[in-house]
Amino acid sequence: MCSDLSPLVDVVGIGFGPSNLGLAIAIEEHNLTAGPQQTVTAKFFEKKDAFGWHSGMLLPGTTMQVSFLKDLATQRNARSEYTFLNYLTERGRLTHFINRQDFFPLRAEFHDYLCWAADRVRVPVEYSTDVTAVHWDGDHFEVVSDSGVVRARNLVLGGGLRAKLPAGITPGPRVFHNHRMLRHFADLPSRLNGRYAVIGAGQSAAEVAAYLHDETGADVHAVFAKYGYTPADDSPYANRIFDPEAVDEYFAAEDGWRERLLHYHRSTNYSAVDPELIQDLYQREYTEHVDGHRRLFVHGATELLDIVESGDSVRIRVAHRLTGTETELDCDAVVFATGFEPTPLSDMLGDLAESCGEDRHGRPVLDRLYRVQTTDDITGQIFVQGNSEHTHGLTSTLLSNVAVRSGEIVRALAEDRPLVAAGAAPNGFADITGEAAVGRDGHR
Repeated sequence: MCSDLSPLVDVVGIGFGPSNLGLAIAIEEHNLTAGPQQTVTAKFFEKKDAFGWHSGMLLPGTTMQVSFLKDLATQRNARSEYTFLNYLTERGRLTHFINRQDFFPLRAEFHDYLCWAADRVRVPVEYSTDVTAVHWDGDHFEVVSDSGVVRARNLVLGGGLRAKLPAGITPGPRVFHNHRMLRHFADLPSRLNGRYAVIGAGQSAAEVAAYLHDETGADVHAVFAKYGYTPADDSPYANRIFDPEAVDEYFAAEDGWRERLLHYHRSTNYSAVDPELIQDLYQREYTEHVDGHRRLFVHGATELLDIVESGDSVRIRVAHRLTGTETELDCDAVVFATGFEPTPLSDMLGDLAESCGEDRHGRPVLDRLYRVQTTDDITGQIFVQGNSEHTHGLTSTLLSNVAVRSGEIVRALAEDRPLVAAGAAPNGFADITGEAAVGRDGHR
């Protein structure tokens, strides 16, 4: 399967979302100043045809919930050419953005920033390429993909998050997760009932409810178990939970305190909505009460009991848990804004995942530098990006710490770098100290 002629790199990245894009940028910038003994060679694989980040959730007018300064580079290197401010400069919008007097970019704008960065990074990336197997040969990892085999001293797993549906829910043309909302909505086979339901109490659920209310003229039913939408906590003290220093403190803490902190500060990230959006939805519902033309219905303290999809509709039965009142609704679609979960190691590593340590909840056992505990026979490092909330805190799956985490991983890779002859680049791969020998990526 693999021979000594197969390319050898210091690190292969599986997946190329924002986290591994941030890592590629950190590798490029590290190599521009590193000595020949410390340069890091890398290659990334991405199964999508091009870079994309939650493109099905780019609803019109929605904004980020994280400051533009928490971009791919600023907190690691404020002079980087990959900062959001440099992106705005190149797009000719810096002054206009300043005049907004707002820390939070449009979501579509930040997506464009990420694509802009992915287009210009010089570390090799192969799109439209699925990694089909990963093996340890005793000295290196063998990464098998559609395009061949690459040997790597280390791996970085950036599989991202996958959509989570409640147990027993089967997706279909009219029943879907909000992750690909725009595509599924456009592909609805028909719209005969004039009614939609949105299941969930978080920011995405509220945004979908507002979008459907704006775009369709249909009735929109928001269904969730809370009594009402909970405001997201983005106050300065609570936001310290996302600081780089908080990762050190959280990792060093006892398990009991970790759980308490997650519980205390869930409203910074989970099942919480921007106060402005809550006010907007309430104003809509109140106005409809006044004029007598109801289209927006918010069902708090309510749970889904049953769902049946047919050719031209999907029927749901919901119950208000405080009164016991049940309601049946025939809908054109039911959108589940029910969150995400990390991609399991086994989805990226296959059988090699059996050599990785797990805790009693099936989560990877990690050290402070995001390295997975492995069996003694595996001497290469496996880093995880994103599946580390249980050890590193709430910032793990968010953009907040991408720049800093990328720098930490690069330092670990550079320190583990074997000695090579000055100027050498193994098997034709660029060391990214100048122009890349393999171009910016394999497909664009």
